[in-house]
Amino acid sequence: MSAPERIPPRSVTTGATSAELLAEGELAVRGRIREASNAALYCTVTHEGREAACIYKPVAGERPLWDFPDGTLAQREVAAYEVSEATGWGLVPHTVLRDGPYGEGMCQLWIETTPESELLALVDAEEPEPGWKAIGLAEVGEGRTALLVHADDERLRRLAVLDAVINNADRKGGHLLPAAEHRLYAIDHGVTFNAENKLRTLLWGWAGEPLTGEAVDVLKGLKEALGEGGTLAGTLARLITAVELDATRARVDALLTAGRHPEPSGEWPAIPWPPV
Repeated sequence: MSAPERIPPRSVTTGATSAELLAEGELAVRGRIREASNAALYCTVTHEGREAACIYKPVAGERPLWDFPDGTLAQREVAAYEVSEATGWGLVPHTVLRDGPYGEGMCQLWIETTPESELLALVDAEEPEPGWKAIGLAEVGEGRTALLVHADDERLRRLAVLDAVINNADRKGGHLLPAAEHRLYAIDHGVTFNAENKLRTLLWGWAGEPLTGEAVDVLKGLKEALGEGGTLAGTLARLITAVELDATRARVDALLTAGRHPEPSGEWPAIPWPPV
């Protein structure tokens, strides 16, 4: 029997090929990602002569959280992917909900990162240089502080809008995956879609600035897709609660009404810890 055809991640990140491979392929656990807070298993998935690397996070391995219902993180990861796809930006690797060796869980394509210019940096300055956006001051030891900045990058700006829509409570630097062909992917979306405002992110550089025309058009498309009878509304209704779905609609409406990137509310820590 011939070895399965190894599929590069970028060739199966969208479309029927990746959907069929992830949803119907045979999962084989190869190892565990030990730094993950919940069980995250590195796997290969094989189907009809094709193979890809993926991450499998079983619901059984989720740690309870005080502010999210137990056993819902996998569904939220899939919901984040569905919203990302609806934007047309393709910021989240293909993600499905399926059965696996340890029960139901989310399965997501593994993305191989590529070296490129930094997206985050610490600088010894009061203001960021051109091409960078300030996040805030960070302690660097011995009573010293440095300015934490992120790149003024259109991919990150799109992600900031997506995070505002899905109410991401944990956007860290380690969740940003630069990939081939100047693609940027974002991972770890288990703590999203809470009905309360919990936006916590490193991507505050555009806070209060007007949304781009592209972002406004995307938000208008999301509003329609989330409306009664909309395709995205039906998909999310199977993954999050009705209250959370209504809150998602309200966030889209609020962004369109304001026409600006959100600012920290002051009611919730604005930056995740640790930030990377």
